[in-house]
Amino acid sequence: MPWGDRQLKSIRSSDVQSWVAREQKRGLAASTIKTRLNYVSMAFRAAVADRRIPASPAEGVSAPRQRRAEASMHLLDVKQLRAALDAADSFQPIVALCAFAGLRLGEAAGLRVRDVDFLRRTIRVEQQVQGSTLKPAKIVPPKYGEERSIYVPDELLRTLSAHLADNGGDDLVIVDLLGRKFNRSTAGEQWRRIRTAAKLPADVTLHALRHTYASNLIAAGCDVVTVQRALGHSQPSITLNTYAHLWPSAEDRIRAATADFARSVLDSADSVRTGS
Repeated sequence: MPWGDRQLKSIRSSDVQSWVAREQKRGLAASTIKTRLNYVSMAFRAAVADRRIPASPAEGVSAPRQRRAEASMHLLDVKQLRAALDAADSFQPIVALCAFAGLRLGEAAGLRVRDVDFLRRTIRVEQQVQGSTLKPAKIVPPKYGEERSIYVPDELLRTLSAHLADNGGDDLVIVDLLGRKFNRSTAGEQWRRIRTAAKLPADVTLHALRHTYASNLIAAGCDVVTVQRALGHSQPSITLNTYAHLWPSAEDRIRAATADFARSVLDSADSVRTGS
């Protein structure tokens, strides 16, 4: 916390609210600040329970308002994704894995050669790289512990096959030029380079590729559970909370369900009238 060695009892709610404001000015996402505020609140509640302070100064502090998913989510169109792939160079396999298999960055960075089944056209997600820099980056189980198999298109497999033919390895599919696993920092550098070269908006993150993958599953008619399993969400509710706005509304489904029937009835009536 920014107040350093100040006595715990002297911290006021206004101090915590000011800290939140400073985090916003630093450009942190509202969801990140909310998570940090939750941890701070937990610490103060523990201090209250330990009778070190009479009340939590985080009580009543407002977190930044989060943008609605449909307003904050970026989806890449065909032209933008093609431009990103063309600009990716040696980082192209990670871009392709995120866009065409929905992998998280850490999952793509942690993908092993043995996890790709070219015969069955599947990718097995069993681990991910966790860490923001080279030194602390480590291999851990996937998020929520959700190991999964993903059915992938031939086009993605051809991309991976071509990459392995030129950069064959015995362990990880994708490593940097020095043979090291990608972490959040080094992958972020690559994405910023790609984003600039492809002329994408400055706020489009690498995670937009995963959102684009999910949107295409939904557009193709996949149900919530299918999308949940493909993305590795622990619960369908997480999928719905994130992507509910992409599914057709009840009104859309009602119209679609009756459209063909109504068309056939009305067309047959027109035929009868024309014939008579």
